[in-house]
Amino acid sequence: MNASDTALAPWRQRLHEIIFEADTPAGKAFDICLLLFIMLSIAAVMMESVAGIEAVYGPQLRIAEWVFTILFSIEYLLRIVSIGRPRGYILSFFGMVDLLSVLPSYISVLVPGAQSLLLIRVLRLLRAFRVLKLANFVHDADELSAALHASRRKILVFVSTIITVVIVVGAIMYLIEGEASGFTSIPKSVYWAIVTLTTVGYGDIAPVTVPGRFLAACLMVTGYGIIAVPTGIVTAELTMKKFSKINTQSCEQCSREGHDMDARCCKYCGAELNPRKPVSSG
Repeated sequence: MNASDTALAPWRQRLHEIIFEADTPAGKAFDICLLLFIMLSIAAVMMESVAGIEAVYGPQLRIAEWVFTILFSIEYLLRIVSIGRPRGYILSFFGMVDLLSVLPSYISVLVPGAQSLLLIRVLRLLRAFRVLKLANFVHDADELSAALHASRRKILVFVSTIITVVIVVGAIMYLIEGEASGFTSIPKSVYWAIVTLTTVGYGDIAPVTVPGRFLAACLMVTGYGIIAVPTGIVTAELTMKKFSKINTQSCEQCSREGHDMDARCCKYCGAELNPRKPVSSG
């Protein structure tokens, strides 16, 4: 049966509107409270990692952590209940982030310290773009994502070339300098080549011979020269693509967003978009 023929029960439609939409007062209030809880939970996890604070407020912070985890777990289940096709949400980016944001607390019961992974909740703050009606930011993010995807082969060739260069230069530097200068192995010499080519220059190891310094100078200049290459590749793709405006309305069946301004049906699952309110661009 087509997803567009599967209508949600009124209470599920109302729940979907509150949880997934930000066009209504209730939906916006829900998302603002959610963002506030996310920031508080992140702050609690970070403070717990500070020895002085943990020693004094450790029990309170752990209680707060579990309170937030339970609230986020309930929210995750409500999101699943409020859409017609839960699988679409569960396997989506935000669905995976929402799940991973609560799992570490439960895992920490068996693996102490796993709660530090709760900082993945910071990714949930990306919802602020939708909550604050910053549709243009969502649009720009889609443009950049598409440009990166289109230029992936060129970037792969570029990265492969860089890997080849640092391996060759690292091997040559190992032969020139040797263990006396700190280049005790080819992998360590390759590490030095990567640090030098990327213009980071930690200074933990450095060539001391004239040929070694000459090779290092050539690699540094090369590093400055290639910085603009990946930027140019992506920029070229951005200038070649033209995108239509999108809205932030969420599909009741699969929870996907990013529909065209004049869309009446979801372009991902075919379900009819919410007819009870006008399409908004934010």
